[in-house]
Amino acid sequence: MKSLHYFLTLLLVSGITFAQQITISGTVTDGATGDPIPGVNIVIKGTSTGTQTNLEGHYNIQSKNGDILTFSFIGYDTEEIEVKKDRAVINVSMNIAAGQLEEIVVVARGAQRKRIAVGSAVSTISSESVSLSKAESRRMRKERKKPNTSLNRVLRGKVAGVSITNNLGNIKSDNSIRIRGAGSISASNQPLFIIDGVPVDKKNIAKIQHLDPAKIADVKVVKDNQAIALYGSRAAHGCVIITTHNGNYKIENNESYYEIVENSFEKVQTSPLSTFSIDVDKASYSNVRRMINNGQQIPADAVKVEEMVNYFEYDYKQPTGDHPFAIHTEYGKTPWNKETQLVKIGIKGKEIPQDAIPASNLVFLLDVSGSMNQANKLPLLKRAFKLLVNQLREKDKVSIVVYAGAAGMVLQPTSGVNKNEINQALDNLSAGGSTAGGAGIQLAYKIAQENYIKNGNNRVILATDGDFNVGMSSDKDMKTLIEEKRKSGVFLTCLGFGMHNYKDSKLETLADKGNGNHAYIDTMQEAQRVLGKEFGGTLYTIAKDVKIQVEFNPAEVQAYRLIGYENRLLADEDFVDDTKDAGELGSGHTVTALYEVIPVGVNSNYLKHIPDLKYTDPQITKNYGDELLTVKFRYKKPQEDKSIEMVHVLKTKENIASKDFKFAASVAWFGMKIRNSKYITNRDINDIIALAEENRSKDNQGYRAEFIRLMNSYQML
Repeated sequence: MKSLHYFLTLLLVSGITFAQQITISGTVTDGATGDPIPGVNIVIKGTSTGTQTNLEGHYNIQSKNGDILTFSFIGYDTEEIEVKKDRAVINVSMNIAAGQLEEIVVVARGAQRKRIAVGSAVSTISSESVSLSKAESRRMRKERKKPNTSLNRVLRGKVAGVSITNNLGNIKSDNSIRIRGAGSISASNQPLFIIDGVPVDKKNIAKIQHLDPAKIADVKVVKDNQAIALYGSRAAHGCVIITTHNGNYKIENNESYYEIVENSFEKVQTSPLSTFSIDVDKASYSNVRRMINNGQQIPADAVKVEEMVNYFEYDYKQPTGDHPFAIHTEYGKTPWNKETQLVKIGIKGKEIPQDAIPASNLVFLLDVSGSMNQANKLPLLKRAFKLLVNQLREKDKVSIVVYAGAAGMVLQPTSGVNKNEINQALDNLSAGGSTAGGAGIQLAYKIAQENYIKNGNNRVILATDGDFNVGMSSDKDMKTLIEEKRKSGVFLTCLGFGMHNYKDSKLETLADKGNGNHAYIDTMQEAQRVLGKEFGGTLYTIAKDVKIQVEFNPAEVQAYRLIGYENRLLADEDFVDDTKDAGELGSGHTVTALYEVIPVGVNSNYLKHIPDLKYTDPQITKNYGDELLTVKFRYKKPQEDKSIEMVHVLKTKENIASKDFKFAASVAWFGMKIRNSKYITNRDINDIIALAEENRSKDNQGYRAEFIRLMNSYQML
């Protein structure tokens, strides 16, 4: 009976608690100016439940009567407000933190390297305290014990308010670290670990706990609201900041790529149309080059064959008609399969002289989080952007937004003639903190819209390793955000930097959905190419929503296979649907697509038997003579919403394949070899190298020669 009474009481209490759930909303503003503050962290005190303000400073959070909401943002005093059941709207005015604003904000901006001024909320353990004393070492050797060399030993008994407990009483299990004695037994009460500026995923905490103290320079433990102010809601249970002597500790390779399922052969009689969005991105080639040069294994999904082919220039003639494009086609033998033929479709965009490009409104959105604190990230980024700055004109203007634990503007809109001022702002940047990429994107688009130039070149240029970990971070969230922002008419360029935690999948999503392009910069040579030589193509769009649809003549072609573009395929009906998003083409850009086709009369193992059709006539009733295929091409002008169509026919007349054709084939062949494609019968890399060498042709910049050197290096991996 007592048990039943206890159960009913518990049920009643639970119901009351549930009934007290309140949706709290409001706006957070600057106390001095009244302006909304985006990216403010709102956390229910004592929990990890939290949210952030949006671009207009608005927020919503589920809470209950009696909860304490903590409002924190870098450079402002933290506010705490109690939730009351009769108050569903809580507007907050935040005041600049006296004596702390400069110290904290410069860390996010990277203006100079200063210690974070968070006073008593920080406990520091020096390298001397980390190391074993001589007496300890002698005692360990005498007792023949292995020293307890772990981070847990470093923290145990040396920081007030930090407790270390062994899970489940098992001496072999990992310990749990709690800051300020959180009462819950949940593992979610573990603090946020940051090593050399890079936040550590929960799955890797055990590796950090067993880190050799000999590698540690110092450890800082940040407690209370200051941890949340610096690193967001992930640090609701405190933060352990570890700095190693080398300053570049790596846990594991945590790069991410979209899964690619290779295109298969399609029968012309059942699938006569092939439809896809163009892709001018070249990131895959420079990323693969980086891996080969570093002696790394190349993930198959990092290889996008179309981006490798499109990395190179081909001798496509400029358009001469009313359209800003010219279509070029040719076909020949497939070098990796004697039974098939290869078709090359090339698109050449009109080259707009730099002085004819409209005035530019550019917002540099730069990642200065801790994960960018490597030589091939932020330092390379700063040098790369100076190449771009040197080409700006007086009528162009640049703003700079940075993001780490939060986002902020470090350069107001500035004329391109003031190059020293812009370059100085770049020089002042340094890395540190977590990565609030979503807040950065919100702020960058806000500034771009406020300074919008009608009929001008309005663009956000995002430079990052793509490792967002505060606020919106998933590919799906980012896709939704960018799809909304592109309605503003602001275009997006994504530039990837670095390795180990490079998020190619996220940057590809952003560029694809943001009416933009994506490049990976691994060297200053690549920076010169993307932001120097190809400045116009990278930054000025001449057409958007560009789609290609190819129809094959069943009298000539049994089956076809589009090589690459797996992430750009469209439904056939999407070709004429102007609401469907597609790729963008910049000034002077070229796009190349390759099809492998099986001619009529050829028996191929790639063709599977299809049962006879009852209602569809398999007989070819029309004669289109020597036509092999028809290319249809649709595009919109940058400021318009109605598409324009072009048509081009490829005929089967005697065809002599050009050197460009054969070189492009060698690049595709190599890409398929790395991917271990099932569609290449000849896998001999020496044959691929020989084909590339024979068809190097004009190579003023040396990129084709470099490609041959890369293939030779790949043999040695």
